Amino acid sequence: MNEKLEQVRQITKKYGQEQLISEYERLKSEEEKENFLNEILSIDFKQVEEIYKNKDKKVDFNNSRIEPIDYVDKSKLSKEEYEEYEKIGTKEIKEGKLAVVTMAGGQGTRLGHSGPKGTFDLGLDSHKSIFEILTNTMTEAKNKYKINIPWYIMTSEENNDDTKKFFEDNNYFGYPKEYVTFFKQGKLPMCDLNGKILINEKHHIKQASDGHGGIFSSLKKSGMIYDMKARKIEWVFICGVDNVLVKPVDPIVIGLAVKNKVLAVGKSIEKANPSEKVGVFCKRNGKPSVVEYSEISKEMAEKRDEDGNLVFGESHILCNLFNIKAIEKISELKLPYHVAFKKAQFLDENGNLIEKPSKPNAYKFEAFLFDAFESLDNIAILRVKREEEFAPVKNAEGVDSPETARKLYIDYYNKKNIKNKFININIKNMLNR
Repeated sequence: MNEKLEQVRQITKKYGQEQLISEYERLKSEEEKENFLNEILSIDFKQVEEIYKNKDKKVDFNNSRIEPIDYVDKSKLSKEEYEEYEKIGTKEIKEGKLAVVTMAGGQGTRLGHSGPKGTFDLGLDSHKSIFEILTNTMTEAKNKYKINIPWYIMTSEENNDDTKKFFEDNNYFGYPKEYVTFFKQGKLPMCDLNGKILINEKHHIKQASDGHGGIFSSLKKSGMIYDMKARKIEWVFICGVDNVLVKPVDPIVIGLAVKNKVLAVGKSIEKANPSEKVGVFCKRNGKPSVVEYSEISKEMAEKRDEDGNLVFGESHILCNLFNIKAIEKISELKLPYHVAFKKAQFLDENGNLIEKPSKPNAYKFEAFLFDAFESLDNIAILRVKREEEFAPVKNAEGVDSPETARKLYIDYYNKKNIKNKFININIKNMLNR
């Protein structure tokens, strides 16, 4: 213990984080002290220092060449193009080359829900949770392509146990248990205004998820990349938990990747208006990229072409296909971190609980998945219809709320059922001729 304590004293002094030693000395039991020292030693202090120093650094578009990016509109494919992409993608799926990753590390706090976001009841007559809705989509694909598609679910330290129990209690909603794998996302310490690492109310380092850009390193550290390769997976569709209309098993998107010989495809929807809070696909200095809504200039957001369409109108909806080679490559990189300034509960330097701050008082650092695109020479963009593939559940009310997602979900399936009924009637009439 003394040797470990001395090591911690040296490293905290080097990086100006001596408040952690003060917290250590306040702890009563030897077990608590030992665990706290281990927590401190798990921190990459140099990384935290660099991220904090760069917290005010803004994206400089003046020194970048930003151009619109080409896309393929799924709804405007010719019959021949559609069938070709579908044939290629279907072959890959049936040969067991596709896996799906759902990022589900968040809690449903903003929705007024106390559990993992995926356990939230969307408010349908069936009272299906988001997880059940997503599982139904996976089951539908499993039945259509006659193959069990490996499903990896990224949880967090906070919701891992509850998420696993939820699936177990509901018998995985009928999906084969052996094809569902859980793994945890990474975390980074939060800092106060002066860059001091915070302590939470339970006397642990206060940490927050490292953002959806941390998915690549989490896949590597958890051994999931190895697991995928052992299963001979070549394509991985990565999406968030909160889109109840997500189509993770899509032969068109795989066919587009194979046909165009690219290692990634991003699904997009047409931006609703210049001020919609979504990142947009573009090319930055000739490389595929995404400009986040908080970083895009008003001029860029409002720029239109000669037909009146937004020049930068391809919204990134966190629905992306990656080749396993791309995931391996990106997992070795350090993606840039973006800063969020938030209200946070923590213990101050005297051990007093700051319970309800009146204004933002802490920095949270997170990587964005789309920053990985710039490490690739090229990607393809597939524009899909909002009403068919994008119904996010983010806010308690208003835009992207359970109410809006529920309506999109019900409308989509009502149209789908009517279409299927019409097809079945036509087939029946043909057979009776």
